[in-house]
Amino acid sequence: MTIPTILLNDGHQLPMLGLGTFQIQGAAGIEQILSAIGDGYRSLDTATDYDNEGIVGKAVRLSGLPRSHFFITTKLPGKYHQYDLALAAIEESLARMGLEYFDMLLIHWPNPKRDQYVDAWKAMITAQKLGLIHTIGVSNFTAEHLDRLINATGVTPAVNQVEMHPYWINDAVLHADQERGIVTEAWSPLGRGSDSLKEPVILELAKKYHQNAGQIILRWHTQRGVVPIPKSSSLIHQRQNLEIFDFRLTPEELASISALTKPNGRIEGLDPNEYEEPK
Repeated sequence: MTIPTILLNDGHQLPMLGLGTFQIQGAAGIEQILSAIGDGYRSLDTATDYDNEGIVGKAVRLSGLPRSHFFITTKLPGKYHQYDLALAAIEESLARMGLEYFDMLLIHWPNPKRDQYVDAWKAMITAQKLGLIHTIGVSNFTAEHLDRLINATGVTPAVNQVEMHPYWINDAVLHADQERGIVTEAWSPLGRGSDSLKEPVILELAKKYHQNAGQIILRWHTQRGVVPIPKSSSLIHQRQNLEIFDFRLTPEELASISALTKPNGRIEGLDPNEYEEPK
């Protein structure tokens, strides 16, 4: 199955749907990722903190497909935000995955109390110039964090991956990204562990379009210009998540899903202005 792509501000093309690999590990994880690749996934999203970069890289090598067919993303944790540490961590991640380059590297969290994310960004710019990374971006950044990076370096992130789902539509960050030419990715796009899949408005749309609730939510994301990164260890759900590009929700239907947002809708209450990654 061919997945549409979206053009990034650095000229690279990002698939409009990726496979999240959080909590996918070990030999079983390799098989799950290989199955997803067989179904058509080419964008694979991991992170140093997921403790699975090795199996993601191994699955890519075992797939038999050319490296150029994939878009591989990983994330730099806060403990490596110092410039020299960041460069070394990038090289270590590449070695763990058995890759020559990353298609995209993101700063995982800004960790504003430590206040080192600008140094991390400068290291990523250097790594990009060295050919170790094609696209550089961020995760869980607010407008204030984004502007600080841009003002300090003159380099705008290509992507900002943030929590986004029907209970937390995160419009403020989405609009901030759009104003700066940044593509937004959504982690936990289905609202991990929430009741969003049971919402009557979503179930009604699923019935109308002969889809399941998850497919309706993923289509809502893509029609907002957001790239969802759903994680699923279920081979059936992985396949179903891909089958969202042959129908289209109306503007009114999109608005009805967005209306489900809640003031305290974050899954774990992780506020990027306060949250600090463990050291």
